[in-house]
Amino acid sequence: MSRNIVETVIGAIVLCVAIAFGVYAFTATEATAPKGYDILARFSRVDGLKRGADVTMAGIKVGTVTGMELDKDYYAVVRMSIRNDVKLTTDTFAKISSESLLGGTSVSLEIGGSEQVLAPGSTITKTQGAVPFTELLSLLVQPGGTGGGAPREQNPKEQK
Repeated sequence: MSRNIVETVIGAIVLCVAIAFGVYAFTATEATAPKGYDILARFSRVDGLKRGADVTMAGIKVGTVTGMELDKDYYAVVRMSIRNDVKLTTDTFAKISSESLLGGTSVSLEIGGSEQVLAPGSTITKTQGAVPFTELLSLLVQPGGTGGGAPREQNPKEQK
């Protein structure tokens, strides 16, 4: 009989520890519903970007990617939730950037000089999509080649 009581007490302790860990993990990762206002941005590519990715400004997290979809023109529309204390101007620039060489992608915002503020639900019009790693690598391997990047401009002095 005492063995059953000991097993029950140990089981209850294990269950309490598991619940406490679950609550800690949920609150530490900010898995709660995002608080803020929605902003949209249209990108030509969003390679590696996932729902829940960080939205940063000057390296500081100011929001979260809450969804992505393809519009009728085949552009990726990214929905972001931005903190209420961060006001984005109408000329804000958004780009998809890698967090490290090991992966991880985020949206980086750069504020413009305009006085007008974007209203909730507005769309950021100045964007730069993700640059695939293979294209960057091909530019390193073939600096003067056609690695998928922009054509190389000639120096006016070199032209004849």
